[in-house]
Amino acid sequence: MLDSLERGLRALWVVSPGGHLEEAIRLDRLLQTSADSIWITARTAQAESLLKERQAIFTDYVQPRDMRGSLRVARTVIGRLDLSNYDVCISTGAAMAAAPMLFASHRGLLTVFVESLARTDGPSVTGRIVKLDRRIQLLTQHREWADRRWRYEGSLLDSFVASELAPMQDDGLSILVTLGTIRPYRFDRLIDQVLISTKPADRVFWQVGASARDDLPGDVYEELPAHELADIAGAVDVIVSHAGVGSTLLALGAGKSPLIAPRSRKYREHVDDHQEQIARDVSRRGLADMLALDRDARGGRQALLRAARRRVMSV
Repeated sequence: MLDSLERGLRALWVVSPGGHLEEAIRLDRLLQTSADSIWITARTAQAESLLKERQAIFTDYVQPRDMRGSLRVARTVIGRLDLSNYDVCISTGAAMAAAPMLFASHRGLLTVFVESLARTDGPSVTGRIVKLDRRIQLLTQHREWADRRWRYEGSLLDSFVASELAPMQDDGLSILVTLGTIRPYRFDRLIDQVLISTKPADRVFWQVGASARDDLPGDVYEELPAHELADIAGAVDVIVSHAGVGSTLLALGAGKSPLIAPRSRKYREHVDDHQEQIARDVSRRGLADMLALDRDARGGRQALLRAARRRVMSV
């Protein structure tokens, strides 16, 4: 990906935490940007952990579609940075990036917006906003909706393949359940499905984000630093996750084929239904299975065992 950009550029990254930051980190590894690059994102445990070896400016959290919050981030850029010191401004979204990208483009800086993996059917609200500036270069990770403005240069998912191992005995699983860190949205339907699908012999690790509960067995965390979450992901038998890009990439990078469940706007679990898109895409590629939130304990258990039999490799 990002074949049109030179390696080693001094980049200004403006990225929301969570899945958008996970994608940007992986893109940065491909680009091998300069050590003098700057990262602007909201302060979270995940962001601080991922960026501990990089130069970063942390801002307040910007909720989805919060344009006032995006303008506050733009004022941070204006007040603290000389854009002439950078070669490119890059973002994978979301809301916090819109105003800073428009400002950077207006000041003459090469500006590139890479739409999230989650957007398989078309651009996000942020994508539609930055498209209004014809100087901003636009990239999609899905060939199906590429056009003259939205150029396709591959997908981060292209580097993963899955294989199946022999069946395993159902004598207890180690399970990581991660609901991401998106606020203020809860995802109790997924928690409830996991609770009826697990057994007393299982050991469960939970990263619940905004979905705090007092009825969860095992080890429960609101949010973990990225390296600690990655350590758990690498050690467990199976990962169950909301269909967020960051959590999906975490699982695949740990060699696991996750069970994923999309959040739904109908149940006020997210601002829209875009997680359906990434869930369909990774399922179509054979990299993950979707977990039905239908209160069927037997079906949920079998899904856990199938996921535990699969492994993912990077190619």
